[in-house]
Amino acid sequence: MAYATVSDVQARISKTLTESEQATCSTQLEDAAILIDAYNKEADEDAKKVVSCRMVIRTMEFDSDIPIGATQGSMSGLGYSQSWTMSSGASGELYLSKTDKKLLGCGDNIGAYSPVEELTARCCL
Repeated sequence: MAYATVSDVQARISKTLTESEQATCSTQLEDAAILIDAYNKEADEDAKKVVSCRMVIRTMEFDSDIPIGATQGSMSGLGYSQSWTMSSGASGELYLSKTDKKLLGCGDNIGAYSPVEELTARCCL
């Protein structure tokens, strides 16, 4: 079960996908739903839709000169040089960015739980 449709992705990139791209997009939307559920199955449905689209758009090549997910880039002229630094997640890989995790309500959860805390609370009563 996917949280977004191929039409949702197309609307965000302002491009009509080919049949082959639509098939790939549909499969990746299903995969994205599984990853999203692993992080927070109870997240808002609209957030799941947005995150699904963002994840798939990052993985698909849409004739862009700059790879999606690149945080730094470099081009040269006649010396034929090109260099890109990618963010967390390899090019072509479905992953949740920090923003995606925040949208799903599971980002920046800093802290820990210690079972000893319960023991000390009981002893001090």
